[in-house]
Amino acid sequence: MKMKNIIVPLVLAANSFVLDFSACAADTPLLTLPMNKRPEWLRRDGIVMAGSWEPLLFRVRRDGASGYTPTAEQRAAYEREQSPEMVAKLKSIGVNFVMIHCYKGGGLEAERESMADAVKFAKLCHDAGLRVGCYTYSGAFIWELFFKEMPQAKDWLVLNPDGTPVTYGKAGYRYYWDRNHPDAQEFYRKIVRFAVEDIRTDLVHFDNYVIGPGHDANSVTRFRKYLRKTFPASLLKENGIADVGMVTPPDRTCTNLLGRAWADFCCQSISDSFHAMTRYARKLRPDIFMETNPAGISPTIRWAVDHGRLLRGGEAFWDEGRHPGFIKDTLHTRIRTYKAARGLNNSAFAYTINPLEAAESMAFNLDCFGCICWFEYDAFYEYPGRTTLMSPALAPFVSFYHKRHDLLRDANVVADVGVFRSYPSMQFGPRQTSKLTGEIEDTLIANRCAFQLVFDQQLDELSRWPVLVMPGCVALSDEQVKKIRRYVVKGGRLCVIGPLATHNEWMLPRMKPALDDLPQDRVVRVDEKGDWLDAIRRAYGGQLSLSVVSTLAGTKLEGLCVELTEQPDRRMVHLVNYRTDSPMKDIAVSVALPKGRAAKFVTLASPEHVADIAVPFKQEAGMVTFTVPNVSIYEVAVVTLSEAELR
Repeated sequence: MKMKNIIVPLVLAANSFVLDFSACAADTPLLTLPMNKRPEWLRRDGIVMAGSWEPLLFRVRRDGASGYTPTAEQRAAYEREQSPEMVAKLKSIGVNFVMIHCYKGGGLEAERESMADAVKFAKLCHDAGLRVGCYTYSGAFIWELFFKEMPQAKDWLVLNPDGTPVTYGKAGYRYYWDRNHPDAQEFYRKIVRFAVEDIRTDLVHFDNYVIGPGHDANSVTRFRKYLRKTFPASLLKENGIADVGMVTPPDRTCTNLLGRAWADFCCQSISDSFHAMTRYARKLRPDIFMETNPAGISPTIRWAVDHGRLLRGGEAFWDEGRHPGFIKDTLHTRIRTYKAARGLNNSAFAYTINPLEAAESMAFNLDCFGCICWFEYDAFYEYPGRTTLMSPALAPFVSFYHKRHDLLRDANVVADVGVFRSYPSMQFGPRQTSKLTGEIEDTLIANRCAFQLVFDQQLDELSRWPVLVMPGCVALSDEQVKKIRRYVVKGGRLCVIGPLATHNEWMLPRMKPALDDLPQDRVVRVDEKGDWLDAIRRAYGGQLSLSVVSTLAGTKLEGLCVELTEQPDRRMVHLVNYRTDSPMKDIAVSVALPKGRAAKFVTLASPEHVADIAVPFKQEAGMVTFTVPNVSIYEVAVVTLSEAELR
């Protein structure tokens, strides 16, 4: 295959497309595909992923060589990795999706061979019935190669305040590029077109969406334009900005209006970049899946990343953070990431290398088991020298995911409350209030409550949640205040933790808090040191949808987490034991029944026993109660519903 024949037509097509950066944070358009417009294979099968996303030349340089020429042994192993035998091996362990390489940042000439390899590898996968995603760009140039081909790309770099390039950590041969530079965008549209039309990828992956604008000329010009568009000149002058034309980006620690504007501008810039590429890719294929890597959801806001804004541009994102577990009496999970993803109709991609991670993903994620192996030269990344691609302990869980996908397919989360993650409150608010959101989420996770996360962009969807929990939400815009007020008028309830709406979205103080006049019977207020769970229960005004407790006196279920989901004729309680060395016994579960429905029977399903187990149950006052005798790592309690309420 001649690479020149592939690349040339891409240049002509890309030049005719103009990116639109008209969106703003308040009305970020929703580009995420609705569930009924997604490919049937995803709904039917979900994703069990393997990864082989690094081109050969990058591996050589990354592994310590001074150049990019592979040894004969490296090339032979690379070719085995992309062989029919490897594809068959992946399929045999349950993989149905492979994330492959496309372009890393070295230039079209330098990566011509590996891009042609990607076309052949994708065809092998597709012919075997596997779906394909491809690594389309990393956010960083391999400048030693790329600048020889595109010397003008030196103008596309993100610069530090001292004018030096922002490097990829200690990898000095990689420079971050400005995702909003028009010439860079034009170049990368060629790569997207190649991925969609030549590789025929099912998903486009954009890596490292964590670095926003810098001190380069393009970023500075755009920031000044943003300031003029966003703020009246009088307000800027009041805040010490007399001449916008002289403004330069402030330090991240800057906490005045200019610092807040810079933080918001950075978030909006990387969101605009991803959304523009999504719109371009969808011009080429309307149902292409779009995915990015901004890292997972943290208890606090990460600089330049507003997940609620960014993820409206695609259907999936990566969390490459720490592995979950109950470590030194502390619970570590990815639940926050999975809840954010699911609430935004996204899937979260994560490394799933052991039964606990598999259980967590099946319980909380949407349509994705995770990445069970990622490899180079036939070697498994996590365990160098391992001869098998996947840990044998994971095999029953992969099998369960495929065989019992009916328990996960088209299941919706049942949530009593939504926890509002107010971006300006968490990013600009004082520490004592901005930390409350993460603390509330951790409390609800540890106490096995049915909840979801709510982002600023979801305030038009508040009817989904009977109660909106507002922890430390000090900074709200006038429009947000109107939407929350409308929610309460229509019957919604608030649980307010700490101060509320004392400032506008730029942390400029209000004359008086904006929502203090809400009806007292619709709002439960508690201070930062109060009993949060009691306040949430009082705001809900009745028995919560889910209760999970031990029947053994004095036994606490530390390390047991749950998710409640439903399909038209059943509700599922997913129980995950993070203390994998200590099975939990005799767990009493109470689940609310949908109005007008009764329980027909209750069964337990798990990768850890061959057949489903029927358990006795009782029901009264709209609740069904039963005991789960044992949770080693993962159990799904399935409450099958009858047509009519029991009388």
